[in-house]
Amino acid sequence: MLTVRILPCLDVRDGRVVKGVRFAGLRDMGAPAEFAARYESEGADEIVLLDVSATNEGRAAALDTIRAVRDVLSIPLTVGGGVRSVDDARRLLEAGADKVGVNSAAVRDPELVREIAQRFGAQCAVVAIDAAATAAGGYEVVTHSGTERTGLDAVAWARTAVEFGAGEVLLTSFDRDGTRSGYDLVLVDAVANAVRVPVIASGGASDAGHMLAALRAGAHAVLAASIFHESRGEVGRVKEFLSREGVEVRP
Repeated sequence: MLTVRILPCLDVRDGRVVKGVRFAGLRDMGAPAEFAARYESEGADEIVLLDVSATNEGRAAALDTIRAVRDVLSIPLTVGGGVRSVDDARRLLEAGADKVGVNSAAVRDPELVREIAQRFGAQCAVVAIDAAATAAGGYEVVTHSGTERTGLDAVAWARTAVEFGAGEVLLTSFDRDGTRSGYDLVLVDAVANAVRVPVIASGGASDAGHMLAALRAGAHAVLAASIFHESRGEVGRVKEFLSREGVEVRP
């Protein structure tokens, strides 16, 4: 197995880190820059910052928050939320993001993924996919913080996004988000086997065992929020556990 990455996630609203269940019932957790600095000191490989209200409010991600986080980081920073154009992506990169996550707008217009990849490089274009299980046993893409069902098959959309230039897929199980019931391994396996780019597993982790399972299901990186926010030193403990299990992690 190649070296894997551990990614703490900062869901941000109104300049504060928040956390809920299935994108709802958000509660205040603290200041993004403080969390980001702590996670880097604990050994995080990257930070993901998602402005969770930007799309629903029809605005771009808050640049002041991104700058404040960038000021305390030396590791890569991925930022998503409210990206509707190449100019939106440019502003995030200029504010300090290394990668830009696109979700709802890319579903509406996949050409946006191509434009970002061509302008800034595929390594900057991260397509975030929020997937909900269907009664038929598949997975449907949901957008706008899970409030809109698209009817689009999540695995097929992942393939399309990569064909349009996505360099990475951030895959979140809407059903598992915030539940601490573990990643949806069937979903992870299906998408990881469908695309040729790294897949980040997200949604449902409560311990390092869940992360190991996701990596064995095909994920190249694992993302989590609650378990890192509420337990100091957890990033390091996760890496120690994975290393004991034979997973190659960065020091």
